[in-house]
Amino acid sequence: MTQRYAIGPRETAGLNTKELRNNFLIESLFVAGSVELVYTHYDRMIVGGATPTTSPLPLPCPENLKAQFFLERRELGILNIGQPGTVTVDGQVHELGEQDCLYVGKGVQEVVFASADAVRPAKFYLLSAPAHAVYPTTRMTQAESTPVEMGAMETANERTIYKYIYLQGIQSCQLVMGLTKLKPGSVWNTMPSHVHDRRMEAYLYFNLPENQRVLHLMGEPQETRPLWVSNEQAILSPPWSIHTGCGTSNYTFIWGMAGENLEYTDMDAVSIHDLS
Repeated sequence: MTQRYAIGPRETAGLNTKELRNNFLIESLFVAGSVELVYTHYDRMIVGGATPTTSPLPLPCPENLKAQFFLERRELGILNIGQPGTVTVDGQVHELGEQDCLYVGKGVQEVVFASADAVRPAKFYLLSAPAHAVYPTTRMTQAESTPVEMGAMETANERTIYKYIYLQGIQSCQLVMGLTKLKPGSVWNTMPSHVHDRRMEAYLYFNLPENQRVLHLMGEPQETRPLWVSNEQAILSPPWSIHTGCGTSNYTFIWGMAGENLEYTDMDAVSIHDLS
């Protein structure tokens, strides 16, 4: 498990492109036959990916967690962006199809990932935050979530939002998680922009064609910085930063937050006229 340390807006404003990418871009999460984990000091969030192939993959407990097992003091959100697979939680098997979600609560000692087909594996995206209470393991398929249609073709941001782990959905201590699908012809996400100083956010961009990219904008509203992002790469967004992007084609992205509350709508809007 690698670590990313928290830095503030003043230091970020002076970073060059390579330094920005080293601090805020996660380039490789889905490695065949491996569990990849990144620990960020923004709200102690762990961002990860599990890609089981011929053999099941147990969720490891890295030494720097100083825990007996990964979820001793944590909760976990799992969203499958690949082909069908299973997640076994303390012996109970949960099937996850494409874009299905599973929440696993504090205290679970064993989590094992497996793919139904080793050639076309599942790809489990992982978000974990510290937890102070126990909530039950809960599965939600995309069909069971409540989609919300937003945006318009005229502003190139027509999209469908699927909310899984949040105040009115799957219950958690502090983790909030869902995904947004942009429709063909739409390329902008989270525009107009916002910040939420009470919690950090992580984005995973996927379903992006091989030769296409997303131009992700971060930084304070009056000190924005660009990051070019490829398919299945993730962004760490500090609480003080905007997080918005424009693709060279449509795409899907998973959003996940940890911090003060579970309100999906907790955000401080930033007018387009105030961006620079």
